[in-house]
Amino acid sequence: MVGRKQKPTQLKLVEGTLRPNRTNHKEPKPTGDLSDPRKGLSEAEQEVWDYVISKAPKGLLKSLDFSTLEIWVTAYVYHQDAKEKVKISGQVIKTPSGYPVLNPYMANVNKQALIMLKASAEMGFTPASRSRIHVEPDTGEENPFAFFAISK
Repeated sequence: MVGRKQKPTQLKLVEGTLRPNRTNHKEPKPTGDLSDPRKGLSEAEQEVWDYVISKAPKGLLKSLDFSTLEIWVTAYVYHQDAKEKVKISGQVIKTPSGYPVLNPYMANVNKQALIMLKASAEMGFTPASRSRIHVEPDTGEENPFAFFAISK
């Protein structure tokens, strides 16, 4: 795809800019809230996962979002690890010949921060992305009048 990222249908509905001729009436709607991490995460990653799940608004993260959250959690743990190593050795280190260079761990800190920011925006973790999200509790049943709300 080329061009600007498309707004979610729910966001268009909330903003009042939804146009029936531009609506995907077959848009998938993921079900099931995200809760348990997959097997294979480290202990630190599982702690971060549990923290995020406990603090995220109910209904925000769905089961289908597990991979995006896993990317964010892993990037967070790597970011913290690299940050600790930078604290110990400093942002600038000296080469064996005595020249000052940027600590290689700084590149990892910066890269993991970028990964976290991208995943955060996708999941609604940043202040700007939270302001565009409208979370309604999942009642588990389909609203029979939902079609009329979309096709004004």
